[in-house]
Amino acid sequence: MDRLRQVEIFVKTAELGSLSKAAERLGMSNAAASRHLSALEDRLAARLIERNTRRLWLTEAGQDFFQRCTSVLSELAEAEQAVNERQAAPTGQLRVTCSLSFALIYLAPVLPAFHALYPKLTVQIIAANRYPDFIEAGIDVAIRTREHEPDSNIIVRRLNRTRRVLAASPDYLARRGTPTSPDALAEHDMLVYSLANDPYMLHLKKGSASRHVRITSLLDSNDGQIIRAAAVAGHGILIQPLYIVQGDIAAGRLKVILDDWELPPLTMNIAYQNKRRLPVKIKVFTEFLIAHMRASGVAQM
Repeated sequence: MDRLRQVEIFVKTAELGSLSKAAERLGMSNAAASRHLSALEDRLAARLIERNTRRLWLTEAGQDFFQRCTSVLSELAEAEQAVNERQAAPTGQLRVTCSLSFALIYLAPVLPAFHALYPKLTVQIIAANRYPDFIEAGIDVAIRTREHEPDSNIIVRRLNRTRRVLAASPDYLARRGTPTSPDALAEHDMLVYSLANDPYMLHLKKGSASRHVRITSLLDSNDGQIIRAAAVAGHGILIQPLYIVQGDIAAGRLKVILDDWELPPLTMNIAYQNKRRLPVKIKVFTEFLIAHMRASGVAQM
């Protein structure tokens, strides 16, 4: 125990750059921390830390020992976590980021069932269409529509695939007419989601035929709910994932047009950091959401 305590004090001192701060963090007196550190250096017959009245720094031997000890302590913490996770339910807070549409349509309705399974785990939803950095934003899980991440430390798992459709309100179609071919879209008021890939170029297929139509927007927005509301109000034709507008289609507020032409489908994925020991809160949430999406079959290809 003394040897482990000595290593803990050394690592914490190196991390905080202060022996007194390390002692405070570990709940011991400065004198006790200093004795442990001196005993460690005596046992190793090496000077690990140099210090004066203003600062301290690691020697070359101390830098090498610090790197090795940090890895050992990290593996020990992961081993303890693994045992604890087998004995206890997940606790704490899970931070999830996703689009507002996904939060409203998919996440909010299933949170009561998730909370019933894991009552000690709270969920914070950060609605955002951009992809924030995991570490800087303190994110645990992100729901994303891109299939690959530039960071190899991010794990991506598929949740679902959904059609993208063209739709407009009956009022708009009565006033402007219903397009009967992709080329006719160039003459219509288009409502564009500005964060889509190449948002002003539509790629449509019907069998072996394909069309590439450049459009201009009457309105564009970085949020799908704004685009949906504008279409329901009769402002134009939207291009959106089916799951965002299927309620409006079923209620007759929107009507799908050019239904025999296909747009590239949208893939929804769940992403999280690649850790040697995945925190149990991330594991249970990921498995719960994947199982729910597969069981519901909502908006699935």
